Amino acid sequence: MYELLKGLGSWLVGSEQWTGSDGIGHRLAEHLQYSLLATLVAAAIALPVGLLIGHTGRGAFVAINLSSFGRALPTVGLVVLVFLASGLSMWPVYIALVALAVPSIVTNTYAGMTAVDPEVRDAARGQGMRWYQVLFRVELPLALPLIMTGLRLALIQVVATATIAAYVSFGGLGRYVFDGLAQRDLVQVLGGAVLVALVAVVLDLVLSALQRFLFRHRPAPQS
Repeated sequence: MYELLKGLGSWLVGSEQWTGSDGIGHRLAEHLQYSLLATLVAAAIALPVGLLIGHTGRGAFVAINLSSFGRALPTVGLVVLVFLASGLSMWPVYIALVALAVPSIVTNTYAGMTAVDPEVRDAARGQGMRWYQVLFRVELPLALPLIMTGLRLALIQVVATATIAAYVSFGGLGRYVFDGLAQRDLVQVLGGAVLVALVAVVLDLVLSALQRFLFRHRPAPQS
């Protein structure tokens, strides 16, 4: 174990490991690119759904259960299925990551909307606000802490799972894990896993701190 940890330390700090197209810096940039793009696409899909069902109270059962179905899908299995249908491309990876991210965003957006005091809604309507004014000027600001929690959780899940890009021969930090397994290089496998975990933890801490700062005068949201 000591030799393994010593080898891991040397691997992480070695200058050769941080340069070139196979370097940690480049792989980290690829990993973040995959993760951020997938989360943005998932948000573009899930936020309108969550806002709509939270505002109208209609379709909540169907929408939430369909989004949860995406969470239950085996990620690697979905990648393989789309890979067989579309061929060698990043589409299988992005589809799997988006399917993973959607449930957290939908459920937290819906929860944030339903947590808005009905009397606040009634007061806004009583002042003559139209439905979209109530939605964007009253409900959305009040639901924003829980919505941001959903986005944070989705991003962390995607970051932790984006290693599957290497499963279909693309980049990211998962490259170290899959290449290490192929080469029986345990240090490289462990190095890739540690880097993914560190990125996920750092992002979670940064986003949590940002969320606490932005909503420091509100009760902490419950995910």
